[in-house]
Amino acid sequence: MGRIQYVNLEEASPEIKAAHAKVSLEHRISNMKATLLHSPVALNAVLEWYKLFDQVKPFLGERLAILFCDGISRANSCELCATFMHREIVKWGEDPFNLKLTEREQAVVEYGRQLAKNANGVSDELYARLAKHFTPAQIVDLTVFGAMMIVNNVFNSALQVDLDTSLDSYRIDPEKYFS
Repeated sequence: MGRIQYVNLEEASPEIKAAHAKVSLEHRISNMKATLLHSPVALNAVLEWYKLFDQVKPFLGERLAILFCDGISRANSCELCATFMHREIVKWGEDPFNLKLTEREQAVVEYGRQLAKNANGVSDELYARLAKHFTPAQIVDLTVFGAMMIVNNVFNSALQVDLDTSLDSYRIDPEKYFS
């Protein structure tokens, strides 16, 4: 059970009901969003992840954007986010433990893992590998997208947000999955 109960809409303030209605138009109310509804300001901040996802998809592609998020979530040992990314990878018919990555994809995934582990540890060599494939503007977008993924990881892990039932069949073994 998560540390914070989901908002009860019957007892919620008009502000929270309005936030729920607005978010429901564009997104499924996941357990994370149901928890975030306690603070519409926090919810709106975290929802910026979707805008950044849309921003990086044209130059990364959806697959690499998900693999980037998977690398971050695995490095942060975030069960909820890693399980979500794991589901997406499995749905593509790929084995998350034996991914076939190009040099470009490997640089992006390693960059994500390093952001999660210690952003100060991004080496000149890793940055050069990334800069070989992306413009400065793209690297800025990628970095902020990664930072927002880390925000999701921290939120879900610290508050022990429960996995959504839609993820149950994709549940991961933490000892096997987290690096």
